[in-house]
Amino acid sequence: MKKVMLGMSGGVDSSAAAVMLLEQGFEVSGVTLILKDGEQTLRDVESAHNVAEALGIEHHTVDLREKFRDEVIANFASEYKNGRTPNPCCVCNMKIKFGAMLDFALENGADGIATGHYAKLKKDEESGKTLLMRSEGPKDQSYFLYGLNEFQLSHSIFPLENAGGKDEIRAICAAKGLSVASRGDSQEICFVPDDDYVSFLSAMGVESKAGNFLDMQGNVIGRHEGIIRYTVGQRKGLGAFGKPMFVTSINAQENSVILGENGSQYSKGLVADSLNLISIDSLDAPLRAQVKIRFRAKEQWATVNPVGAGRVEVIFDEPQRSVTPGQAAVFYDGDTVIGGARIISQIN
Repeated sequence: MKKVMLGMSGGVDSSAAAVMLLEQGFEVSGVTLILKDGEQTLRDVESAHNVAEALGIEHHTVDLREKFRDEVIANFASEYKNGRTPNPCCVCNMKIKFGAMLDFALENGADGIATGHYAKLKKDEESGKTLLMRSEGPKDQSYFLYGLNEFQLSHSIFPLENAGGKDEIRAICAAKGLSVASRGDSQEICFVPDDDYVSFLSAMGVESKAGNFLDMQGNVIGRHEGIIRYTVGQRKGLGAFGKPMFVTSINAQENSVILGENGSQYSKGLVADSLNLISIDSLDAPLRAQVKIRFRAKEQWATVNPVGAGRVEVIFDEPQRSVTPGQAAVFYDGDTVIGGARIISQIN
């Protein structure tokens, strides 16, 4: 791969990636995706353009607002409406960054794309597969990339695979005189202002009516303010019950939020769908793996069982806290990502 189109957000990670690619001898051009309206988008485009200009590389902008709205934001709203807590970054990577952006790059003469993700790729000589691996540095984002397929991975580069952390990345940009070296990190969900997803969903017309809090036996113990305001494992903001209570599950069909006492937030397993496998071709028998149930969770040993087309059942060696429908369960074999799936229910 010689000609690479780099996704440039205007931030420090993608800017450092541009510097590293140039130093490695790649022919680099930049592309900034316009995913939403607003002043922040204009600032991001300007920042990316300035970096590209300072480094002497071509810079493109691609308007993907409609596709982003249809593929990512609509899914985000639908998941919350159905009582799940989604991870939109995983969907965005599959559909937008390694979907539409890769298509644009290939259509415009590039051999592939690069991004500022902290992850590693490795060609397996025996199988010919492109393996997704953990980053060798202190930061790893392979979790968010579990949904990519062989074509997407084989046409991608992650220059930050060995990066030592933010200080090193900022130093790379500072050495080139790039002003982004002092720029702050991006927010949790890029399209939700101030991370206020309740206001965002309400503005989108997602109705979330008040309903009942139920205990584990199905008894009404209070009233909630709408299911989009709650997530599995939540303790704060539930009201007074005379003892600590936790959200154990959400029933969108009945518009109810089920609460339990301390200990009830643990599950022995989960069921997940939309299975995507990377390092193996199929899952036909129980598989031992380390499983990560959210980005900031530590991997836990479990047995992954196939239970139907695109579905798996995961049974943990030890019960896990706050198994949350909508999040991704990602399976690891050491540093190698086996694959992952979307959590749809707990096994208690």
